[in-house]
Amino acid sequence: MPQPAFFSRTYDETLTLMVEARNYLSHSERRDRERAEPVVGLRMSCEAMRVTSRLTQVMAWLMVQRAVQTGELTPEQALVSERRLSGFDVCLDDSFIGDSSLPNGLRSLMDRSHRLFLRVARLEEMLVERVLH
Repeated sequence: MPQPAFFSRTYDETLTLMVEARNYLSHSERRDRERAEPVVGLRMSCEAMRVTSRLTQVMAWLMVQRAVQTGELTPEQALVSERRLSGFDVCLDDSFIGDSSLPNGLRSLMDRSHRLFLRVARLEEMLVERVLH
């Protein structure tokens, strides 16, 4: 069964952001954090974890949607709380996206992961409406 158009594009975008985040965290983040003031370094660590949380939540949600498309789960089973998008308190916080004391690479990941999380949250709302109503 072919995947819906939203799935392929969103999956590709999420995977690309995950790889970019991994590369940033592996190669640049430590160097950037060591150069920063202690408070900024702490903020960088927190925001890197927030990016990771967003991307992990989105990828997990996409895997559930793939399971629905392949018939492994029913749409109703996909809506149980354990399979839904979560972590909203952490993932929706965009307080520091515009903080110019943070490195541009991290701010870019913060912004794009935030927008991706918001888009997937809207997709989930649409699916909930369609399945439950």
